[in-house]
Amino acid sequence: MIFIRLATREDLPQLTGLFNLYRVFYRKPPDTEGAGQFLSERLQQKDSVIYIAEEEGILLGFTQLYPVYSSTRMKKSWILNDLYVEKAHRERGISKQLIGMAKRLALNTNSAGLLLETEKTNEVGNRLYPSAGFSPYDRSNFYWWEPEGTSF
Repeated sequence: MIFIRLATREDLPQLTGLFNLYRVFYRKPPDTEGAGQFLSERLQQKDSVIYIAEEEGILLGFTQLYPVYSSTRMKKSWILNDLYVEKAHRERGISKQLIGMAKRLALNTNSAGLLLETEKTNEVGNRLYPSAGFSPYDRSNFYWWEPEGTSF
């Protein structure tokens, strides 16, 4: 039986491993120590919400959401920033369960909604999100700036 729940500090060792795999999926160099530090800070500062999928004490996947605020809507929204399921456990509906918890968070916090982005080349994600009720948002342009010498 798969349980979806909020992550705690006790989950950090396993969650760090999953987060590191997630970053590698997006072509970032492995950095287990940095991943653990980053997640530890998020949990300690409570500036994100992390849900985990667990089965028999093993973490199978996670999603991490960050709050943002919309001036025009005068409400909080959530960025569904990270979603990852361990490769061996994919195609079991875990991603949709994690997305379901994200939707519940949005409803329970009376937010304006959920926002996410994925690479155009992410074929699995680009099938998953519409099937989970998300629609492409084409009323705005998305722009990115980064300091010189860094990379996205």
